[in-house]
Amino acid sequence: MNPILGIDFGQARIGLAISDELRLLAHPLETIPANKNPGKRIAEIVRDRKIEKVVIGIPRHMSGEIGDAAKRALKFATELRGEVSCPIETWDERLTTVAANRALTAAGKKTKETRNFVDQVAAQMILQGYLDRARLTAEIERTD
Repeated sequence: MNPILGIDFGQARIGLAISDELRLLAHPLETIPANKNPGKRIAEIVRDRKIEKVVIGIPRHMSGEIGDAAKRALKFATELRGEVSCPIETWDERLTTVAANRALTAAGKKTKETRNFVDQVAAQMILQGYLDRARLTAEIERTD
């Protein structure tokens, strides 16, 4: 199986994570600036790593409503569809950046040290949630 790319979209930085070939684990990949044609860099990664699918986190409010940040992520997803040759899916990613910051702080990392890495960890959490759900869905379908 080809890997899946996870994206944590932000106005300043975009975190990327990639699955292993078995799609069991997500791994941090890189952080790219949001203002320097990120679609081009993502398209390069999709092509070079033979990505089968891209999963973009959509930061909904806790109520499930779509706010400004989610609208920007959805707009980015629409634009990215014109630049990559694989399917793009969205994934509810409420509080993943908060969880990533907490995980890094718990690991003894200072905020300044984690500024660029936190977006990759958030992307990793988005992608891991997607992979876990896909695996669970496949298991349920096999038992039916």
